[in-house]
Amino acid sequence: QVQLVESGGGLVQAGGSLRLSCAASGRTFSSMGWFRQAPGKEREFVAAIIWSSGNNYVGDSVKGRFNISRDNAKNMVYLEMGSLKPEDTAVYYCAAYSGGNYYYRIIRDEWYNYWGQGTQVTVSS
Repeated sequence: QVQLVESGGGLVQAGGSLRLSCAASGRTFSSMGWFRQAPGKEREFVAAIIWSSGNNYVGDSVKGRFNISRDNAKNMVYLEMGSLKPEDTAVYYCAAYSGGNYYYRIIRDEWYNYWGQGTQVTVSS
């Protein structure tokens, strides 16, 4: 049974940092991604990483502030978030994808097969 479990969310002041973790189990995946969804908004791509190579991509809205990494031995994926802004407030979801690691796929939520329950990140001004 596939499970993705996020942790690390919380309340932080603007300019602060947080690290989100995602524990993956049940099978191997091609790529892992982080998406977020703020109230009243569509789900947005944040970052993705190809499991085998470590190649990664970051969304334009978080580029230069967020970083994605993985620990193969622990089956963990991390999202390091820095210089947080109130507009980063959202529920953050970890997702797993199995298939060809095409850029146009791993940045789109509709290609992901498995999702975690989400973790709330709130950035106060």
